[in-house]
Amino acid sequence: MKQEFERRLSSYYDELKWLYMEIYGDKAMLRQLIDVAREFYKERKPSLRKLDIQRERESNWYRKSDMVGMMVYAQQFAKNLTGIKEHLDHLKKLHIRYLHLMPLLKMPEGRNDGGYAVSDFRQVDERIGTIKQLSELSELCRKNRISLCLDFVINHTSDEHEWAMRAKKGEREYQERYLCFDNYDIPAEYEKTTPQVFPNTEPGNFIYDEEMGKHVLSTFHSYQWDLNYRNPAVFNEMAANLLFLANTGIEIFRIDAVPYIWKQLGTTSRNLPQVHSIMRMLRILCKIVCPAVAFKGEVVMAPHEVAPYFGSVEKPECDILYNVTTMVCVWNSLATRDVTLLKWQMDAMDALPREYTFVNYVRCHDDIGWGLDEGGIRAQGFDPLEHKKFLYHFYAGDYPESFARGRLYNYDPVSQDARSCGTCASLCGMEKAWWENNLQDMELAIRRHIMIHAYIASLGGIPVIYSGDEIAQLNDYSYEQDAEKNDDSRFLHRGEFSWEDAALIQKPQSRQAKVYIALQKILKVRGEHAVFDADAWEHTWETFDKSVLAFERRKGAERFVGIYNFSEYEKELSLGFDETFTELFSGQTISGSGLSLEPYEYLWLLRK
Repeated sequence: MKQEFERRLSSYYDELKWLYMEIYGDKAMLRQLIDVAREFYKERKPSLRKLDIQRERESNWYRKSDMVGMMVYAQQFAKNLTGIKEHLDHLKKLHIRYLHLMPLLKMPEGRNDGGYAVSDFRQVDERIGTIKQLSELSELCRKNRISLCLDFVINHTSDEHEWAMRAKKGEREYQERYLCFDNYDIPAEYEKTTPQVFPNTEPGNFIYDEEMGKHVLSTFHSYQWDLNYRNPAVFNEMAANLLFLANTGIEIFRIDAVPYIWKQLGTTSRNLPQVHSIMRMLRILCKIVCPAVAFKGEVVMAPHEVAPYFGSVEKPECDILYNVTTMVCVWNSLATRDVTLLKWQMDAMDALPREYTFVNYVRCHDDIGWGLDEGGIRAQGFDPLEHKKFLYHFYAGDYPESFARGRLYNYDPVSQDARSCGTCASLCGMEKAWWENNLQDMELAIRRHIMIHAYIASLGGIPVIYSGDEIAQLNDYSYEQDAEKNDDSRFLHRGEFSWEDAALIQKPQSRQAKVYIALQKILKVRGEHAVFDADAWEHTWETFDKSVLAFERRKGAERFVGIYNFSEYEKELSLGFDETFTELFSGQTISGSGLSLEPYEYLWLLRK
């Protein structure tokens, strides 16, 4: 057992030492870090050590076609961790192999940003469960071939975390774990170059804490204090927290707000070189202690800005990153009936190394930020700001021709920027059609919903469904009557999972059944074909119709062509190939020389 740890340590020690000393220059703290890592290795369960050895041999375990996921809030989905255990069959029937549990560590009552304000990294919030229950759930999930993913909030803590509470009481050691200043001189210099995340609702990057009598950096919300990673004690203890959680059986960590970790005067305090060093050191520590673990980085940027967070092939940082731009382009394509930007986005993604793995999704717990490529929008003859305004008003349902029902998020009257919130079903038109009792519009909305999920599932990487979307759950407006939530429209799509709606999947004509059964088939078929592995070759095709997207994937003997109609109109087109393919859902033989597509129809064609 000891030899395994020492073997891994020997492989990585030189690089770990070089990175650590470059940032901290403290040999004693490095020795302390290694001693802590050794102790966590000793505490690792035999079943997890066995998994470590297996994953060392099969490093691409998360890149296979059958790795499909779902993200859930434990409380909203099943009340608590025990409830999730009781509802695992719901996930297994959908062929889920990756379960992302949204933040569930101890958090303050009320001001907690949906769990992203953590007050203790080693306790589960008592309303959700216990660390023991989390460990038991991870064991049960593994037995059912489901890997647990958990958020690790690396950039900040709650202002009710022990460190913050002790800092407020004047303990210098703990004040140095944050960025605290006696007066506003240095914060004023930071503000000159550091962008604001929420300029409308949380202006500025600093708050003044009356109890402590100091200004504190709080990039996101006033109750989330940014950690000072210039202090080696911060890195060592956060690394220890990560290893502690890994020993509960967490297999994938979503590293929150990665680009923000390192702060430096005179810069934007985003994407600085030290961020990559910190991520690489965390990765090394996991490779030494718990190599079964993978990192998923939250980096919400354009593809060329995202890619550096993978590190290099020789020295990787994150294993998986979010494909946020493709998600935004999907919603743009539905609103405009134009796939041009989506096709360009796919071309940009296909130019990246095939070693890179992305999470692909149509909705998540967060808003839709309209960060589209401005050059691409201008190339289409549109003004970027006006196009953004069109999109967020379209998805708020402000236009008579809009099928969507949503809410604006973080509207800034000065910049006129805003983001969009809502469930997939409501944004696709099901809510409007339901209220208007319009069966034709409901059918179109269901087709939209299924088609974009089919598109996401046909890309390489890991398709992830947001809990509730598999049963076409509509917006939850109850947050508007909750004083602690009514200023945050993201709670529109963070409502409780409706098990009443889930029961309707037994009624074939219900919208819930149509969506659930379709997604069930899509994910099953995906998992049966290696052409959907992350490392398959992919290339877009020209369809000569701005509403129709087509692309090809190849791996081994399999050749796949996906075709998607992003409009409510029937389409006739020829893709110029005479070979015959088998359509994976209908079993029909299809040639590309003449195709007919119904509104929002998709085709999965395979040739061996």
